[in-house]
Amino acid sequence: MSIIYLPVPRKITSITVEEAILLRRSIREFKKVPIKLEHLSMILWTAYGITNPVKGFRASPSAGATYPLELYVVVGESAVHILEGNYLEAGVYRYIPHIHGLFIKKKGDVRKNLMVAALHQKWVEEAPISIVICAIYERTTRYYGERGRSRYVPIDVGHVGQNIYLMSTALGYGTVAIGAFRDSEVATVIGVESNETPIYIMPIGIPKTTISISFDDIKLYLDRARQ
Repeated sequence: MSIIYLPVPRKITSITVEEAILLRRSIREFKKVPIKLEHLSMILWTAYGITNPVKGFRASPSAGATYPLELYVVVGESAVHILEGNYLEAGVYRYIPHIHGLFIKKKGDVRKNLMVAALHQKWVEEAPISIVICAIYERTTRYYGERGRSRYVPIDVGHVGQNIYLMSTALGYGTVAIGAFRDSEVATVIGVESNETPIYIMPIGIPKTTISISFDDIKLYLDRARQ
């Protein structure tokens, strides 16, 4: 089994939570620039990594700590920079939270196929990577029944998606949560198990345009609104 151990999580940004929330946007245009492996490591850890080694709790909340989600990373050619001149091999990787590592499921750049499955949304192909969040509903429904499927699992996905948004923003990247795609085609492209349902595709890369806004702008807006 081919496992890639990701850099150990650590504090690497100077941006505050407030600033990340202020600057967060849905980004659909990306520069043709790779992301750093250390940054991918932090995005995955803040999405679904272990934050309590004793109890196994993760970075995003889950109903009953059932953790029904699996995260896959679709990596393009020369898209994730490891060291000078070296890149993570193009392919589809499954994130393994308990070792904070990646297991390669498929080799090769499948971004175009993923874009087609996502109703030809071009940013899926243009971003250096996409995180695909899949659900194994049975992990939650065995305790909560149909409410787990219709309510709790979608809530879990929302928690993970927002963490990806905020960490990506704090690192200078952008992303967008995509729910419009053909489920079975996405599942085939990334090679998931039959009991896994794709819920979100989140392409990540450096935005083509920079968001320029400050808390002074928000104050000015509120001052005017309160008159």
